[in-house]
Amino acid sequence: MFDSLTSKLGEILDSLTKRGALSENDVDSALREIRIALIEADVALNVVKSFIESVKQRAIGEEVLRSVTPGQMVIKIVHDHLVEMLGGANEDASPNHEDAGLNLVGVPPVVVLMVGLQGSGKTTTSAKLGLRIKKRDKKKVLMASLDVYRPAAQQQLEVLGSQSDVPTLPVIMGEKPVGIASRAMDMARREGYDVVILDTAGRMHVDQELMDEVAKISAVTNPIETLLVADAMTGQDAVNMAKEFDEKVGVTGIVLTRVDGDARGGAALSMRAVTGKPIKLMGVGERLDELESFQASRIAGRILGQGDIVGLVEKAAEVIDKEDAEKLAKKMMKGQFTLNDMAEQLKQVRSMGDVGGLLGMVPGLSKMKKQISEANIDDKMIARQQAILSSMTPSERYKPKVLNGSRRRRIAAGSGTSVQDVNRLLKQHKQMGQMMKKMGKMGPRGMMSGGMPPGMMPRG
Repeated sequence: MFDSLTSKLGEILDSLTKRGALSENDVDSALREIRIALIEADVALNVVKSFIESVKQRAIGEEVLRSVTPGQMVIKIVHDHLVEMLGGANEDASPNHEDAGLNLVGVPPVVVLMVGLQGSGKTTTSAKLGLRIKKRDKKKVLMASLDVYRPAAQQQLEVLGSQSDVPTLPVIMGEKPVGIASRAMDMARREGYDVVILDTAGRMHVDQELMDEVAKISAVTNPIETLLVADAMTGQDAVNMAKEFDEKVGVTGIVLTRVDGDARGGAALSMRAVTGKPIKLMGVGERLDELESFQASRIAGRILGQGDIVGLVEKAAEVIDKEDAEKLAKKMMKGQFTLNDMAEQLKQVRSMGDVGGLLGMVPGLSKMKKQISEANIDDKMIARQQAILSSMTPSERYKPKVLNGSRRRRIAAGSGTSVQDVNRLLKQHKQMGQMMKKMGKMGPRGMMSGGMPPGMMPRG
């Protein structure tokens, strides 16, 4: 979502770090460019104005201009103020919950009320949240759809519930939203549920009828969290809508959806500053497990091209078994890296989510977008490699030296790829094996740069 803004800010701040000593005019010029970049990214004008004034006050201070690394100091100031704009470091962690500030503490069943406009992704987000709470917090979750207006809305939540293995309230046709909410609470108390997620109806725009209905539901269920689901791609409209919802029904936090889209990102940067409500979660893909905590310091790092290595490690920890990883590491250090091992690694990478998103979390890679694009490193490339490996026999994967020309042609035909693709994969596997063997000989020094000796990244 922040690709364009990241690229522009990267160029501006890189030019500062290359200059050595900075004058006040240098800082003023850079801030003018940052101001334009933020406005073009659809950040609210009053938020931009406040941000630039705050950065300027600190950036032209004597301790910065006379610093040994003034450019780096300015980058740190911009980063700190981005964190503040997005919610502040104090909202990045909660002592009671893994998610940033999501409150589930109370006498069960606690209620999470999902509100927002039609088309914002409320129903899908409700299912994502149900799965997240079930997996991360080990709580028993019940979901209920109160949307009796949109055709098949209740059935949609039912289907998503079965996909995520999170129970949903049985549908009774003709029942009113407040009645559904009361029945959900009764069932939750009777059957020992910890959390009830209520997916309310939306409208095309904010109106009094919608607000009255949400207010009644809120009065009956007394939600511990009222989360506003907002589409990040709607720009400043989402910010204005958030303000209206908060004024009329009160919200405790915001969930941004479609963060993986091509939006300019201004809504995310403006929403916290304009509404005063924290952005708690963000939808980063279509899959039900693609809902992440919104943590200001990590998002600021991504915007400035510094990556999000903590987020990357967390994603890896969810899908990679520690013992298996240690066994594979020992094998690889001895140069024992088979095509079966490569297939397992590709499977793990794909299960972590969109490859483009993962690469964006690696520090420094945001500045290599062009090279990554030219190398075609994406989900399709990994799927193609998986297809090639699946077309091999177990003995071929274990002993790739047997792969002569005719076998390679058979594998290419079986995987719907070309012989060149097969050759490329085999070359990559060989390079990885050689690299790991070298790292094993280097010992602890081989783990430098995050386990990748400089200049040894295999091509492709």
